Amino acid sequence: MSTHARPLAVWLAAASDAQLAALFAARSVRADVAWTDFFDAAEALLDPASIERVLPRLTLAEATALRRAVDGGDAGTETDALVALALLRPDGTPAPPVAETVGDRTVPAPSTADAQPAATEQQAARAAERAFTSVAAIADIVLLAADSPLTLLANGALGAGERRRISETGTAPGIIDDLAAIATDAGLLQATDRRLRVTDVGTAWLRLSASARWTALAEAFRDALPRGIRTDAGGWLPTPRWPRQHPWDPNWAQRSAALTARAELLGLITQNGAEPEWAVPLRQGAPADATALTRMLPAEVDRIFLQNDLTAIAPGTLEPALDVRLRSIADRESAAQASSYRFTADSIAHALTTGETASSILDFLGEISLTGIPQPLEYLVMQTSQRHGLVRVFTDPGSGRTRVTSTDGTLLDAMGVDQSLRPLALARDADGLTSRVGRDSVFWTLTDARYPAMIVGPDGAPLVVDRNPAPPPAPETATDHRALIARLRAQQGPDADAAWLDRELEAAVRARAVLLVEIAMPDGSIRELQLEASGMGGGRLRGRDRSADVERTLPVKSIRSARVIDPSTA
Repeated sequence: MSTHARPLAVWLAAASDAQLAALFAARSVRADVAWTDFFDAAEALLDPASIERVLPRLTLAEATALRRAVDGGDAGTETDALVALALLRPDGTPAPPVAETVGDRTVPAPSTADAQPAATEQQAARAAERAFTSVAAIADIVLLAADSPLTLLANGALGAGERRRISETGTAPGIIDDLAAIATDAGLLQATDRRLRVTDVGTAWLRLSASARWTALAEAFRDALPRGIRTDAGGWLPTPRWPRQHPWDPNWAQRSAALTARAELLGLITQNGAEPEWAVPLRQGAPADATALTRMLPAEVDRIFLQNDLTAIAPGTLEPALDVRLRSIADRESAAQASSYRFTADSIAHALTTGETASSILDFLGEISLTGIPQPLEYLVMQTSQRHGLVRVFTDPGSGRTRVTSTDGTLLDAMGVDQSLRPLALARDADGLTSRVGRDSVFWTLTDARYPAMIVGPDGAPLVVDRNPAPPPAPETATDHRALIARLRAQQGPDADAAWLDRELEAAVRARAVLLVEIAMPDGSIRELQLEASGMGGGRLRGRDRSADVERTLPVKSIRSARVIDPSTA
């Protein structure tokens, strides 16, 4: 048993529960770890493998201070932080296992010369355009995920099929991962069951103005930055310093480059690393101010032109809330400052499925149209609305099965023989079709097959069902160490010296080690014995006295100290 663990065990025992919880979280300690007392904890935390895992988390300042302490110097202002990570003793010195694990690792020299240059007007304009384009692309990704969750690979990356879906909206393939990461950090998307789904936050974000969208993304990006590049004021260090801030993390160069690329996508830095005016408050830890950015963005419009060929043209950047609703009714054909949309029977049917009605669609289009509602479009909406709901899907209260009914018997016959509906196992009876498959699954399968289906409740009233409901809030990922801490406290005795001695003796017995034991004699004198430890129990240590070559049994309470010695030198 290492004697280096004792000072750490004493510190752990004296630490508060909050300190222990922070330490265990930082060192990635599992809540169900099999530690019985603080000595076990100290031994485990000083294990080289455990130390190796925490070194990549150290910031440049912490790594520099630890390097200095290992070399015999003073860790300075970082002492408390390193003690809290169990990498330094309370006196500021590293335990030998820490020094050995740090070894000859080097740290780059700290620099304060890497200031963020201010962007010129031309550079700022390009950054604003990049930010505007990125926000619009993220909105496209969120809308696609709302329509159908994005499939993730085992490593968490988007699949090739999803990349194609996203790139078809005009987004460059090379930035898709970064845009998805920005959206996830902002809570717009959430990964559940290897699917990327839209959250309630994402749904609300879609209806914000362009500047408010950017503000939410920029502040969330800042909040998600690693602590090595965050400042005490809540901002971030100049981006030229980012690559050096986690010097012992082998993956930091790649991660730092990705974060820099995301900052550029959000217009927080320019392509050559300069800083626009609107990024300064964020870097300093203040709330985002999009005023300067908004001045450089194209003006938003709230009107469109409806045309006889069933298309709509926005004469500028359409307000996000209007764009989102219009895209729920029509298919967007082109995305630019003047976007175009096309109305089809399928797009109108999709809107009706999600809760729109013929009246709500026509009222909405009438409010935002500069040219009124063309007759072909009105006819398409009314005709699709009349056909919608011809097939009614509901749960039979008696049998619990799903029933499909329609006033059009020919349509029921067609569904009964439709090969694309075979998984539903539809069975015909006098009143329609039945299936053992759930109501919602039957409805969406019929809808995908372009049947005019509608879900109705027990009273026959239409129901709106969300095909891809927002996932529940992500569960708290922090490990709860309260039970572990309580277990360690329960084993904490009043006499740490006696507890440590017991552990030393038990370890010596297991190793059959030779001990130099100091015994307090009844007359008050101290006697030393060289004892080959062979057993321990009932408060007594048994072993062979090497000098007298006899077996001895010593009361543990009489042992003042014990240390392992080399048998060859004894």
